[in-house]
Amino acid sequence: MEKAKVVIIAGPTASGKSMLAAELAKAFNGEVVSADSMQVYKYMDIGTAKPSKETLESVPHHLIDVVEPDSDYTAASFRIDAMRKIREIHGRGRPAFIAGGTGLYIKALTKGLFEGPAADKSLREGLRREAGERGAGHLYKRLKEVDPTSAASIHPNNVVRIIRALEVYESAGRPISDFHREHGFHEDPFDAVKVGLVKERALLYGDIEKRVDRMMEEGLPEETERLIDMGYGPDLKPMRALGYREMTGYLYGEFGLDESVVLLKKNTRHYAK
Repeated sequence: MEKAKVVIIAGPTASGKSMLAAELAKAFNGEVVSADSMQVYKYMDIGTAKPSKETLESVPHHLIDVVEPDSDYTAASFRIDAMRKIREIHGRGRPAFIAGGTGLYIKALTKGLFEGPAADKSLREGLRREAGERGAGHLYKRLKEVDPTSAASIHPNNVVRIIRALEVYESAGRPISDFHREHGFHEDPFDAVKVGLVKERALLYGDIEKRVDRMMEEGLPEETERLIDMGYGPDLKPMRALGYREMTGYLYGEFGLDESVVLLKKNTRHYAK
């Protein structure tokens, strides 16, 4: 069977992935599949930098606004949904352009996922509390002790991946790197071209500052407040993401508005690294 043709566009936040994917899809009569772990959530538009209404109307986009913010949407969920969408696009004789904001989603889609221990919610919540009380550095130090191989491939600020690695170790009694070695990640389901976007650091940081300023002008604090009023509290995974956690801190009186903007810019620069 002929493999589906996909073009994967990856790069740091604010590098222009979504815009380029839309432009290429329009030029080559293709469709865009978002691989962004935040754009799947409804009502979260400004903080996730979703494509504009005009862009969504001019080019078919998929996996944007598909689940509620309190849904447990995972890399495995994304793989299932994205594989289905890509098959449908291929069936229409069109190429798929994957706008990749989340590296784990891209890896799950192109290389598969290992069968690890199921999520342990109580253990995960305990690790999240520990991260909140003692900082990501404390958890990262623990991970380096029990699984140095994984620690070497995870950024010290990536709390989600650090927690998952520790969760697997505590649940299975084996490091997550063991499962990765056994799986091998050798799946190759697509005829794929990968495009990596690179910006000089000073330019990237400048664009991040402009993006945050634009989000504030568009109403990120108000969007966050609406989500809270809808019952989506600050403990939900998407509400702890960049943008929303800083605005939640402001809305709950932990710091002022100007401080929240400075913090968001700093955290986004760290994430872009």
